[in-house]
Amino acid sequence: MSATEIALRPELAALAPYNSGLSLEDVASRCGGRPIAKLGSNENPHPLPDPVCAAMAEVLGRTQMYPDPSARALAAQLAAVTGVEAARIVFGDGSEDLLNVLARALLQTGDEVVTLYPSFPLHEDYARMMGAEVTRIGLTEGREIDMAALLEAVARPVRLILLANPMNPAGVWLTPDQLDQVLAAQHPDSVLCLDEAYVEYAAGPDYLPGTERIGGHAKPLLILRTFSKAWGLAALRIGYGLSNSDALISAMHLVRTPFNVNAVAQAAALAALCAPEGMQAAVADTLAERARVADVLRGRGLEVLPSKGNFLFVNVARPSGPVGEALIDHGVIVKPWKQPGYESFLRVSTGLAVENDQFLGALEAVL
Repeated sequence: MSATEIALRPELAALAPYNSGLSLEDVASRCGGRPIAKLGSNENPHPLPDPVCAAMAEVLGRTQMYPDPSARALAAQLAAVTGVEAARIVFGDGSEDLLNVLARALLQTGDEVVTLYPSFPLHEDYARMMGAEVTRIGLTEGREIDMAALLEAVARPVRLILLANPMNPAGVWLTPDQLDQVLAAQHPDSVLCLDEAYVEYAAGPDYLPGTERIGGHAKPLLILRTFSKAWGLAALRIGYGLSNSDALISAMHLVRTPFNVNAVAQAAALAALCAPEGMQAAVADTLAERARVADVLRGRGLEVLPSKGNFLFVNVARPSGPVGEALIDHGVIVKPWKQPGYESFLRVSTGLAVENDQFLGALEAVL
């Protein structure tokens, strides 16, 4: 071994760098001065409400001090909103930070993690980082969650069941009846984690938030949510977990860093929760635009999966990487999917109407 080489954990060899998407700066030089429609990261394109901006500005006057390590004011407000007591809420530097914290608190070499597929890559990466084995539950030929395979898997004493509901990138979801089936089938030795990053967009009687069941569930349950999507605070990085297990919350507190959510993020999230009208208006606009874009794409003969997120999973019936590259020249950023079996799909965030029209026009030109 040379002086520049070091011994790393062998599990890292199986991991690939996370694809965080292209920035505006990445694309500006390629699109000839066109406006850029950034539709690759599932962000909320609407401006923040004034109370949220004011709350952030107020905190900037005392950045020399550490933030509240427990985010007590925010925890109290979330407890009032969700019905989960404040002592069973944990915060992270975005909800993906809590996925990392959960993996480090729970998993060891040889453990099994069950997750849905196609998946948010970090659901698998953090498990493999800890030496755990990942079991994927894929979609059926009809692009629905394979419930028979899922229920069989969760009935076994696996260490962790990690389910995005709605799924990212597919957008499909567990119906209330299906969620209840999973909760009933969960082995008592397993921890069930519901990643509900897009819960605010999952409108309708055919979706059930995990918070509706957490109080009466006797087996370990963790629900992850974020302020990065519907609440529009992606740049501030703040997410939270809700649990019925004191032991799991205590373990996650031991593993997380002491000041893992900054004061500006805490203040912005609290202000947003106390004035949710801005978020609700942004979500309503996104749902209307999501439906409009899906109708246009299906009218062109493209397969578009049903979605409860602020995005669509679109099958362009050819390798999606070159399609995504060509869209950049039109000032449009989307996310070509790279996981095996889905290389013909684009994940397209729902933006403002003008951005969505730019995408539709560009896609028609490219295809």
